[in-house]
Amino acid sequence: MTVIHTPLAHAVIDRAIRVHRQIGPGLFESVYQACLAHELVKGGFEVRQQVAVPLIYDDLRVACAFRIDIVVDQSLMIELKSVEHILPVHHAQTLTYLRLSRLDQALLMNFHAPRLTMGLKSYLARPQPPQDPD
Repeated sequence: MTVIHTPLAHAVIDRAIRVHRQIGPGLFESVYQACLAHELVKGGFEVRQQVAVPLIYDDLRVACAFRIDIVVDQSLMIELKSVEHILPVHHAQTLTYLRLSRLDQALLMNFHAPRLTMGLKSYLARPQPPQDPD
């Protein structure tokens, strides 16, 4: 487990562990998303779910290229999984979502793991170069 400990990430992980301990592994991602969002709202965090993120390619704008499961306090992205094993494609997906969303940090959480900390990974965004106004 590689976790970058920011105060926000630490608080979110604590609440995710609470959810995992209460309901255990083996449910759908949507269940964990609803329960985690509930815990975060109770904790006083700003929470948005299924946040649509656009993609601009050349002169094409894709209004909803992907959806982020949860965004906390407009800076932390949470990508939820409930799978046997986290695969390289899940890491790539999370990193791409983080880059395109321009958020500061991401947590990839696999609620199917026997202990949530075994299925947890965090990522920090790389600094983004300034966009060319052309």
